[in-house]
Amino acid sequence: MTDQTSFPDDLLHLQERLHRAHAEHRAYLAALPWSVEPMKGWARGERYSHRGDVPDSPGWSDEQKATVDRMWAELRVLSSAVVDHPYWKTIPAEVLVNRRMELKRQALPHEPGDTPEAP
Repeated sequence: MTDQTSFPDDLLHLQERLHRAHAEHRAYLAALPWSVEPMKGWARGERYSHRGDVPDSPGWSDEQKATVDRMWAELRVLSSAVVDHPYWKTIPAEVLVNRRMELKRQALPHEPGDTPEAP
C-alpha cells in the first residue's frame, strides 16, 4: 500500500461489515415493539406524543432480547477492530480524524449491481 489515499483491504472490509451491522441492527430494532417490557399504550391526549396514539406494547420476547444483545456484541467487536487496526498508528495525528471519516465514506456498502458514484 503506497497510495496515501487508499486503505488496507482488511480495514475497508471491517468498516463495510460495521456499516452493514449497524444497518441490520437499526432495521431489527425498528421492527420490534416500542417497549422492551410489556407496557400499556396511551392516547395522544393522555400524554405528550409526537406519534399520536401509542398502542400497547407486548414487550420483547427472550429470543428478541438475545438477538439484540448478540447484535450489540457484534457491533462492539467490529468497532474495536476498526479503531484498533494497526493502520491508524501510521497516520499523523493532525489528519487522523479526516482519514477515519474518509474510511467511513469509502467503505459504504453497495448493493450488488450498484455502481459507485464518480467523485
